[in-house]
Amino acid sequence: MATAAAAAASASEAEAEPKAGPKAEGEEVEAKEARTRRKVLSRAVAAATYKTVGPEWDQQEEGVSESDGDEEYAMASSAESSPGEYEWEYDEEEKNQLEIERLEEQLSINVYDYNCHVDLIRLLRLEGELTKVRMARQKMSEIFPLTEELWLEWLHDEISMALDGLDREHVYDLFEKAVKDYICPNIWLEYGQYSVGGIGQKGGLEKVRSVFERALSSVGLHMTKGLAIWEAYREFESAIVEAARPIAGFLSPFDREQTFDSQLEKVHSLFRRQLAIPLYDMEATFAEYEEWSEDPIPESVIQNYNKALQQLEKYKPYEEALLQAEAPRLAEYQAYIDFEMKIGDPARIQLIFERALVENCLVPDLWIRYSQYLDRQLKVKDLVLSVHSRAVRNCPWTVALWSRYLLAMERHGVDHRVISVTFEKALSAGFIQATDYVEIWQAYLDYLRRRVDFKQDSSKELEELRSAFARALEYLKQEVEERFSESGDPSCLIMQNWARIEARLCNNMQKARELWDSIMTKGNAKYANMWLEYYNLERAHGDTQHCRKALHRAVQCTSDYPEHVCEVLLTMERTEGTLEDWDIAVQKTETRLARVNEQRIKAAEKEAALAQQEEEKVEQRKRARAEKKALKKKKKTRGSDKSKADEDDEKEWGDDEEEQPSKRRRVENSVPPAGDAEPGLSGSSAPAAAEPPSEQKGQRAAARRRGAPKVPRDSGKDGVTVFVSNLPYGLQEPAAVLRPLFEACGDVVEVRPIFSNRGDFRGYCYVEFKEEAVALRALELDRQTVEGRPMFVSPCVDKSKNPDFKVFRYSTALEKHKLFISGLPFSCTKEELEEICKAHGTVKDIRLVTNRAGKPKGLAYVEYENESQASQAVLKMDGMTIKENVIKVAISNPPQRKAPEKPEARKAPGGAMVPRQIYGARGKGRTQLSLLPRALQRPSATAAQAENGPAPPPVATEVPKMSNADFAKLLLRK
Repeated sequence: MATAAAAAASASEAEAEPKAGPKAEGEEVEAKEARTRRKVLSRAVAAATYKTVGPEWDQQEEGVSESDGDEEYAMASSAESSPGEYEWEYDEEEKNQLEIERLEEQLSINVYDYNCHVDLIRLLRLEGELTKVRMARQKMSEIFPLTEELWLEWLHDEISMALDGLDREHVYDLFEKAVKDYICPNIWLEYGQYSVGGIGQKGGLEKVRSVFERALSSVGLHMTKGLAIWEAYREFESAIVEAARPIAGFLSPFDREQTFDSQLEKVHSLFRRQLAIPLYDMEATFAEYEEWSEDPIPESVIQNYNKALQQLEKYKPYEEALLQAEAPRLAEYQAYIDFEMKIGDPARIQLIFERALVENCLVPDLWIRYSQYLDRQLKVKDLVLSVHSRAVRNCPWTVALWSRYLLAMERHGVDHRVISVTFEKALSAGFIQATDYVEIWQAYLDYLRRRVDFKQDSSKELEELRSAFARALEYLKQEVEERFSESGDPSCLIMQNWARIEARLCNNMQKARELWDSIMTKGNAKYANMWLEYYNLERAHGDTQHCRKALHRAVQCTSDYPEHVCEVLLTMERTEGTLEDWDIAVQKTETRLARVNEQRIKAAEKEAALAQQEEEKVEQRKRARAEKKALKKKKKTRGSDKSKADEDDEKEWGDDEEEQPSKRRRVENSVPPAGDAEPGLSGSSAPAAAEPPSEQKGQRAAARRRGAPKVPRDSGKDGVTVFVSNLPYGLQEPAAVLRPLFEACGDVVEVRPIFSNRGDFRGYCYVEFKEEAVALRALELDRQTVEGRPMFVSPCVDKSKNPDFKVFRYSTALEKHKLFISGLPFSCTKEELEEICKAHGTVKDIRLVTNRAGKPKGLAYVEYENESQASQAVLKMDGMTIKENVIKVAISNPPQRKAPEKPEARKAPGGAMVPRQIYGARGKGRTQLSLLPRALQRPSATAAQAENGPAPPPVATEVPKMSNADFAKLLLRK
């Protein structure tokens, strides 16, 4: 019988030999480890065959013991997981100990710091603190699901330390936890191979087959990685067959059928099952089956194989898209999921969701879609609850996942204490918004309400519900409001819900009224809809007296829609009230509406007065500009007349000297003639400043452009044109500078810079392309720097036809994965900020905010890979000092932009214009200096009468116009 074991071992080794060949050094190491595992497999199989076939097999001759497989597998595992040999000096060890203490202290403050857990485990493992490493890993696994790498490292360490059967059971427990976190084919493969090492124990053979069968159910359909599980399982069963083959001839027909033939059928069954599933490299498996099988392959197996090949062709585009894309491949997985959902195979749908979540475990929407599918389609309790539990462990900051988890637990009849514990975990998860806490409290209170039997006057469940409502209000007031400076429930939705339950289900209107009184005292008394909600509750479950009282209070307090409340009161009194009630209601409503109308008229008059003042200021500025322009024109005319007179005098006296430039031209060009330089204070001539050649060139170019014809705008070419603005005004040849930039996107038809009447460049232009696709690519050049200024590139849109069109590249809504940083030093670069931010997660993008001139404003937006990393960065970076500047860090949530008010919307009911802002055209924040001499300033009537009472409205008086000569006389007057 010793030859059978040797045959099994040699058969396993013979299979490994053809795969070895000329390889790289790393591949040789992998091949050596694979051969070691094959030896373990063969020896374990020999032991199993001995137990299966009978005592004739003397395994002791081969030296096979139950612990041999464990020892050699542990050696192979430790060879893979060993971090290498390090020589640590004393100071380095001391440094590691200090770092370990720091990390432990950090985790005591924030146990949800993922990176701290990883760093602590790494350092403890390097220091050889085996007990502490195990405890650290255990704590981390209770809070977070571990990645495949972390699990394999932990398992290899535990396998290398396993000495007896109890240790093996501990390793089995770890494997069970590992396969629940994520669907990882490599962990399942390790689990199956490790279970082979314990085949000599009681029930070992059944354990191995159970593990492999579960692995096939979990990842056997995986097109690219499922093949390894099938081959490992098949090799195990084939090794038993080959080991038992030499003694099969010595068995009786009955024993042969019970042992050898049944084992042979297991291998056939595995081949047939595998060939019926679309997997990569199916052709090689089919060829192997043909070579291995002594009998012809049945026709049904060939048909299933061909059908699987056809299915494989349908799946290949999606698998190849995943192979070609870069992680996390979310879009590719989404397309794959949509394809599987159309086909409708539950096992394959579950597998593709699990594959997507391995790389996108921090995407809440993917978890929500997966859990929703399981809740509505499969409805398997253990599977549904397992997925919900994993979802909240991966994305604990997402309140929607916790709410769905509570609903799923209630739906499947989970014990009340377990649901309460889960809710307490949700409260400590650290949500990002105050409203998230309101949502989770509402979900839990709804669950408690459904537990109550309201047919009973009092019950334990009802008292628990009331206690939970009171605790929710206290929690929002203290915990949430202290953290977010708001309770998250300004409309008091939780109190409203409590009041409805007390009134409708408990018939306790007294408690409901107390709750509504509390709601109104929290700033809601001015809203008509709140009073009407209370009125409807009283109408349905209270009495007429309290309805009337509520409406009377509403008439006095409502400020947004008092007419509506008054109408409801009059309608009630018209239907149910007495004459006295009607008179009181009419008197109160008329008085209130008259007061409201008076207030509105005063507000409208005030706004109209402000609008009138604003219009007058605008008119004054227009007149001042017109006068200034006329004065300049008059001076220019006088200068030209004087020059002409000088020329006439020169011609009259027959002077042959060159024409002298005018004073204005001399000042502009700063090049006086050589003979006309004025003497300085010391009597010597001042040196003449020569004009730079670049300025001369620019002036000549401007002179050429003055006479250039204007090009009319062709709106039909807007699709192939982009608008480029914020360019430097000093560009001498804008078309020559911009054309090479935009030709990188495609063929450029024309670059049309816009110039003023004097020929100066106005800082913007139009770039026309041959194709619309090229114009779209050109938009990507937005914010590229041109001579020190960020160039703005936007679509060419006619604003007269689309007045609301705005181009803003960035989101103005809440982005939980993006940070807003303020207070940065102006010298801080993008690279320096990235170096600081990447310590807290994967940074996808950084944008430093600049003004139109490209100068930094001390603000930045930092985009992380997910919400969890952004939350961690806020906690660690807020208040950090960078180059002596204390920065502020928060989740990006820009304030709502006010839409521009249309001119017709600013008119008051009386027709007067409402001002755009009450502080004038320039706003309140800017100090405006008066350029009028103090001698000419007159005290305003408003200021003079401020002490004695309100000033009368200003009287529009015509201010007499004054010439420059009048101003000069006033200034010279002593």
